[in-house]
Amino acid sequence: MERPDLTHVSAEVLAYIEYLEHQLLLKPAKPDAAAPEPTEPLTSINIVTISKNGAAKRTPRHLYGRQHRAGIGVFDLDTPETDPPAFLVAADITDRLLLFTNFGRVFPLSVSRVAEREVRGKGESLLAGLPLMNQERLAAVLPGTGGEDVLLASQRGWVRVVRKNLLGMQLIPGMSFHETKDGGELRAACWSPGSGDVLLVTRQGKGVRFNQRQIPARGGCLGLRVDLGDEVAAAAAVTDESGVFLLGSDGKGTIRQMAGFQANKAPGAGGKLLMKVDELVGAAALLPDQDIFIISRLGKLIRFPAEEIPAKEGAVQGVNCITLRGDAAAACGVSGFAAA
Repeated sequence: MERPDLTHVSAEVLAYIEYLEHQLLLKPAKPDAAAPEPTEPLTSINIVTISKNGAAKRTPRHLYGRQHRAGIGVFDLDTPETDPPAFLVAADITDRLLLFTNFGRVFPLSVSRVAEREVRGKGESLLAGLPLMNQERLAAVLPGTGGEDVLLASQRGWVRVVRKNLLGMQLIPGMSFHETKDGGELRAACWSPGSGDVLLVTRQGKGVRFNQRQIPARGGCLGLRVDLGDEVAAAAAVTDESGVFLLGSDGKGTIRQMAGFQANKAPGAGGKLLMKVDELVGAAALLPDQDIFIISRLGKLIRFPAEEIPAKEGAVQGVNCITLRGDAAAACGVSGFAAA
């Protein structure tokens, strides 16, 4: 800020201002409250950030310092305002990404083929050269490994199970695993250990939980009756011991303990409130000692320990996870922390 014109200020006031300026120069600078902790040891895990239209970059996880919950984050994926960040996934450099489109088709891509950039950098298109159809776009991105099955959820709550062998090295790029006539376009995907429960969560913060084995192997079934004006936002594989991180567009989040969210006897029920939120933008099942990563629509990214969020068994509004100024949270992910 420029020093204002003090020509017409009285000598007494001017002397006081100059005294204060002198004292500020003598005062030692405070450490930046947003400065991240020292980074973890070198790791082959990359954080891949992707825009709505498929511009992506990868950055080794150890280059993202830990902040505390509610910090301002650092600038990450550099995209135009018309193409904001929309996906965040952690994957090993030796792994693949599975790019699911809204039409239920999937395209594999080696993580090493994603453009590597510093923490702040522009991405390159993941979709260039793919035979996409009219109105086809990215709907979900997963690492190529992570369990025995992949669970797919549509806009209106239809769920399907895809065995991992169908998504292996023999996968034909563009193969379809979802019919849009079954509950609309694909909206979410997650890995599952092949047993346990499925949690579906909507934009309005409602959810349903049921046993995965109740999903028919062929064709799937209705997993959640979605209210008019709402749609599925995320899916997660859970057990009674699980905690699930839920994130709202306002940057507030909570960890909902599944011990306090009873499973339904069968799929197809209406949703029960998981989190008090205007718009839920992401959900991720947590493992012990994991860190949470959040990226905003303006490309700000924060990393902090999940333990900084109090776990709850009931529906709450959540606590501040990232400081947003004229911005909104866009996506979240979780990944382990390699201690020194």
